Amino acid sequence: MSLVRSVATVGGYTGVSRILGFVRDILIANVVGASPVADAFFAAFRLPNLFRRLFAEGAFNAAFVPLFARRLEQEGEAAARRFAEEALSILVTALLVISAACMAGMPWFIYLIGSGFSQDPEKLALAIDLTRITFPYLLFMAVVALISGVLNSLYRFAAAAAAPILLNVIFIAALVAVLPFFTEVPGHVMAWAVCVSGAAQLIFLVVAARRAGMVLRFPRPRLTPGVRRLMVLMVPGMLSAGALQINIFVGSSIASWQEGAFSFLYYADRVYQLPLGLIGIAIGVVLLPDLARKLRAGNENQALHSLNRGLEFALLLTLPATVALVVLAGPVIGGLFQHGRFGAQDAEATASALAAFAWGLPAFVLVKILQPAFYAREDTVTPFRYSVVSVLANIALSLFLFWQLRHVGIALATTLAAWLNAVLLALSLRRFGFCHLDERFRRRLPRILAASAGMGLALWGLRQVTDPWLSDTFVERASALGILVAVGMAVYGGLAFGIGAVSRSDLAGSLRRGGRKSADVAD
Repeated sequence: MSLVRSVATVGGYTGVSRILGFVRDILIANVVGASPVADAFFAAFRLPNLFRRLFAEGAFNAAFVPLFARRLEQEGEAAARRFAEEALSILVTALLVISAACMAGMPWFIYLIGSGFSQDPEKLALAIDLTRITFPYLLFMAVVALISGVLNSLYRFAAAAAAPILLNVIFIAALVAVLPFFTEVPGHVMAWAVCVSGAAQLIFLVVAARRAGMVLRFPRPRLTPGVRRLMVLMVPGMLSAGALQINIFVGSSIASWQEGAFSFLYYADRVYQLPLGLIGIAIGVVLLPDLARKLRAGNENQALHSLNRGLEFALLLTLPATVALVVLAGPVIGGLFQHGRFGAQDAEATASALAAFAWGLPAFVLVKILQPAFYAREDTVTPFRYSVVSVLANIALSLFLFWQLRHVGIALATTLAAWLNAVLLALSLRRFGFCHLDERFRRRLPRILAASAGMGLALWGLRQVTDPWLSDTFVERASALGILVAVGMAVYGGLAFGIGAVSRSDLAGSLRRGGRKSADVAD
């Protein structure tokens, strides 16, 4: 398996999804801006998303993929399919109970994620109503996560990576074609779009699994030995895989005490999630089954090689993205969102949060890459311990910095907590010899840093020239942003190749489907 090619597949589809997501968010900003309706909807969308990332994509996937990969590698496809079916029945049954409890106790859950909503009874009532509509999304996406894990373990990454595109396509269609007929209830239109998109993604992946020969039945729920092992691994993984989401959740609850802060953090989060999704999440998705299968086959050196190439590839793309977002936070937010009901003051407040989040982007990506090294060994306890430390640090920092810097303090607290988590993970892996940076990585890292710094200086200088455009019309702001992005990519690409941060043989090797050189360079 070519790591770069597989990451390119996941990252490519993720990129399409994130671009459509920006179109979606631009439309949302134009329609509801940073209003109480926007705050209520983002809270309603965040709650099922939080549970989805903790129970489904986070804890469940971290535990399920290594166990499924082990059966696939050691016992064959039939045994792996039986285990997937057993896990499916338990997962759906458990989430039906959880969903019913959450729907019944919805007001209390809204108090947790947005305690400040209690100051505005209308906003609170709207958030409760919208969350009840969006909550079935959790159940749909839990099954999507399981089927995605099955397909990824078979090295079939495309369908699972493409599924989220449906969310944005359906959402955009709802905003463009449906909302004009229901202008009085924009929040409800958006909430129903979320629910429908979850069902659409599930149907899409069921069809993809059938084509891959993995038709999953729904047997009677039973606590088989495999399911018990899955549950044991899930308990600590619930926090470790979802540390970033818990940090964002804590910050959102505190931010709800500042009018508009919930929306500022949402829009800023959406921007830095683009490189995180394209790089960190994509590499993590590919690495987990790859490391698990190599370790189960006894190929320790190959697994370490894959981890090194994943880290190198991640930093090659993440460090310039970090510099660009710090330097261009204002132009990025203005060029994307400043339009309609999203004014200049909203853009300035959001840009400040984006700059604070951007400093943590390398840490967010490193966490996504280092955690699979533990999960592949069926170790969810160690990341869990570090996640607890990270979450506690985030809560303390958020409470302290919010009163000093308002919503920007929450973004900064999330960044600092992510760095703490990344450092602890790296030190732990290093102790048992699985975070050894090979000669190639050590040689290239300083060059990646130098190329990123050179690009940052070029962007800072060019911004002085384009600043007059950044305060004019939406089209001129978007045009100036496009110029800045294009120049930044060109400068970084030229410097990276020029000083040896990346070589042409890397790119050529990643495109080959076979041969020793492809394995050495790209895998």
